[in-house]
Parts: sequence; structure tokens; C-alpha cells
Amino acid sequence: MRRWLALLVAATTSLVLIALLVPMALLIRAVAENGAMSRATAAAESVAVAVGTPDLPLTVEQVSRPVTVFLPDGTTVGSPARRSDAVRLAATGRSVTAAAPGGREVLVSAQSPGGTAVIRVFVPDDELGRGVREAWLALLLIGLGLVVLGIVLADRLALAVTRPVDGLARVSHRLAGGDLTARAEPGGPPEVRSVALALNHLAGRIDELLAAERESVADLSHRLRTPLTGLRLDAESLRDPEEAARVQARVDALERAVSAVITEARRRTAGRESCDATAVVGERVRFWSVLAEDQGREVTVTLPDGALEVAVGAEELAACVDALLGNVFAHTPEGVAMSVRLRPHRPGALLTVEDTGPGFGPALLERGISGAGSTGLGLDIARRTAESTGGGLTVATGDRGGARVDLLLGAP
Repeated sequence: MRRWLALLVAATTSLVLIALLVPMALLIRAVAENGAMSRATAAAESVAVAVGTPDLPLTVEQVSRPVTVFLPDGTTVGSPARRSDAVRLAATGRSVTAAAPGGREVLVSAQSPGGTAVIRVFVPDDELGRGVREAWLALLLIGLGLVVLGIVLADRLALAVTRPVDGLARVSHRLAGGDLTARAEPGGPPEVRSVALALNHLAGRIDELLAAERESVADLSHRLRTPLTGLRLDAESLRDPEEAARVQARVDALERAVSAVITEARRRTAGRESCDATAVVGERVRFWSVLAEDQGREVTVTLPDGALEVAVGAEELAACVDALLGNVFAHTPEGVAMSVRLRPHRPGALLTVEDTGPGFGPALLERGISGAGSTGLGLDIARRTAESTGGGLTVATGDRGGARVDLLLGAP
């Protein structure tokens, strides 16, 4: 927009300046020529007064330009010059101007006792155009300066419009990435400020609706506690102790799952969290290392020396890491080596899980698709978690031919 507005102003200013400066340049040239011819005519008339007097030669010498006096008897006084057709026309009693090689000649007729004399004053081209080039150059510089000034002013004006619009675009991307705290700063023209206020109102309304939805999920999950309590009582009434203990354990697991759903719904309502990715990834790798050792898998771990904060809660990040590492165990044979690498990366951190197995294609990123008979939700959950922080998830072939999953997480 800034570029197009600058080009529009440059074109408009150029057309206006051409329409003004070209006639002005022609006028300057005409004024210079008229001035030179007027001075030559005045010099010729001053000499004409002395025609027929003895002071004629002295008067001709006092004129500071080439002057020739053609007398009626055919003689000349002053600078030598050819008796042209224009001179003969002026000898009939008419004062004329005519073009001559290298300039123009002003011819003034004057009456003398012997007849009509003609005074010729030659005006060279240099005098006709004296000061014209300098004036044209000044006009050109003024025109270029006005064009540049117009472009600069247009760019400043466009910047005053595009800067708030760019801010609105950034806020929209943040909202799309899951950051519901993003708000636009109203500024710029009234129309842009109105859009910013509308976007803020929309973001606030979305936040309210999501909060209400999550509270509804928590309430619905809480209602499951009543039938769970009845199920627990039924389990306690069983006569077989082993059967009662087994059912009781299943009821406890189900109750913990329901409690986790309630906690997760309310935690998401409270706002975004952050955690130390180094600590979480290190802890989950140690957890899976026990199974890797049993299966004879070599695990290479590369972690930063210090804490690495990311814009996701510890539980969510742990679920993502479990999904990525669990895929390696589910999709590769026992004994296949794997590596886990965490490093700082814009906008936050990059977690890479790579193995030396047969690999799998990007189609497994689609929700519900699995290559090992599982639910196919692991990678999709990891992807959505990463995108909620402003990052993403990509699947590619690693350097050693296996699968490589890159999980990019945003900073808090």
C-alpha cells in the first residue's frame, strides 16, 4: 500500500509540475529573448538620433554591441555587415527584425538629409538565451524536490495507515494461534480505530464463550461423580474380595480420569501457562528410558544447559513428549535407536525426536489415522498444542532414513 500510494503521488505530482513548469520554462525563454531584443532596439534608436550629424561615428562607437549604419549613399559606419534583403526592406522606411547567422538583427530606419538610413544591431544567440539554462535547471531542481517531498509525505501518510493495520494483522494471528489475551491498540484513522475496537470486542467475546464452554464441560464431568459413587458402593458390596478390589481399582482410575478432565477444563479457563521444557523433556525421557533399555534401544538425549521456557503447561508438554516417544516404540521394531534433541529456536524451542526405523509419512498427522492400530490422536494432539503456542509440528525423513518429528513451541 505504501509503494502504490507513493507511486500515485509521484505520478500526480509529476503531471501537475509538467503542466506548470513547461509553460513557465517557455515563458522564461520568451522573456529573455524579448529583453535582448528590447535592449537592441533601444540601442538602434539611440544611434538613429545621430544619423545625419557629425557625431554619428562617435555615437556608434559608444554602443556596447555590434552596430552597423547603412547610409543612403551606399557607405556604412560601424561594424561591417552584408546588405541583406531585410536591410533593403528597412530602407523603404520600415523597422524590422530578422534572423541572421548566429543570432538576430534589429533594423531601424532613420531619415537623413540624403535619404533613409538603416541602423542594424546584431543580437547573438548567447544573448538571446542568457540565463535561460540556469532558470530551467532551477525549475528542474524545484520540480524534483517537490516530487521527492510529495513521495515522502505520501509514505508518512501511508505509514500512519499501514502501521495500525499491520498491528491488527499481528493480533489476528495471535488470536488464531490460541492467544486469547491478544488485543489491538486502537490508532490511525477513525475507520482503522473502529476495526481495532471491533476486533478487541470479538476477542473478548470469544474468550467469554470459550470460558463458558469449558465451565460447562467441567460441570458435566462433575455430574459423573454421582454414578461413580454408586458404582463404588456396588463394588464394596461384592462378596469376592479379589473381585471387589479389582472393580474398586477400576472405579478409582475412572474417578481420577474424571477429576483430570475437570481440572484440565478449569485450568484452560484460567489462562495460558508456561513451563521449563528442559526439565519436562528430561523427566519424560528418563521415564521412557526404562522401556528402551528393556527393548535394547539406544537413546541419545541432547538438552540445553539451562532452563528453556515455553508457552505450554508442564502436563500438556509431557503429553506431547509421551505421544512422540510412544510413536517410536509403536511404529519401530525393538532395538531401533532413537534420539531426542531440545534446543532454543525462534519463537521458543524446537524438540526433535528421530529414529532409525522405517519411517512414516505426513498422512499420519491427520486426526484418527494410525499405522499401528492405535487411536491416531497422539500426533494431532501434539500438533494442536504446538499451534496454540504459535509453533507447529512437521514430520520428515531423518538423516539416517528413519522418521523425524519436529515440535516447535512458542515462548511465553
